[in-house]
Amino acid sequence: MPGIDDPQWLSPQEKDAWTSLISMILLLPGKLEAPLREVDLTLFEYLTLSHLSEAPDRRIRMSELAFLANGSLSRLSNVVKRFEQRGWVVRSPDPADGRYTIAELTDAGHRVVVNAAPIHVNAVRELVLDRLTASDKQALTRIAAELHVVKRNTATGSSVEPEA
Repeated sequence: MPGIDDPQWLSPQEKDAWTSLISMILLLPGKLEAPLREVDLTLFEYLTLSHLSEAPDRRIRMSELAFLANGSLSRLSNVVKRFEQRGWVVRSPDPADGRYTIAELTDAGHRVVVNAAPIHVNAVRELVLDRLTASDKQALTRIAAELHVVKRNTATGSSVEPEA
């Protein structure tokens, strides 16, 4: 593989692919977040509430929630603290293993995510899904999975870096 002194420059096709990807990565979150402002949520907050609402009994370990919401445990803890203050989430030690913390979505928090979900899904459809063919959606799923940096260890439930 070429080193820093001898880089392998991008071909025109690679440059187009890279420019398109990085533009989407940088622009799409803001476009998805803008409609959520009407319900006073950021995209990360919405994703956090959404994953909590989909968890069994609306309860999940904080570490798993951080993985699902694509955020650090520190960032998630700050968001969940604000949710607790609003009465949307309660935290408690995991009864199976006290080293972990469980986040549980309250009925008030569930109402928030139920009200925000149509706003979010409409934005997802308008900005992404309705513009793609079925084949495009399959390709997007495959490409996103290939580019996803952190893989999930299904045996332990922990995040692991992929092997080179």
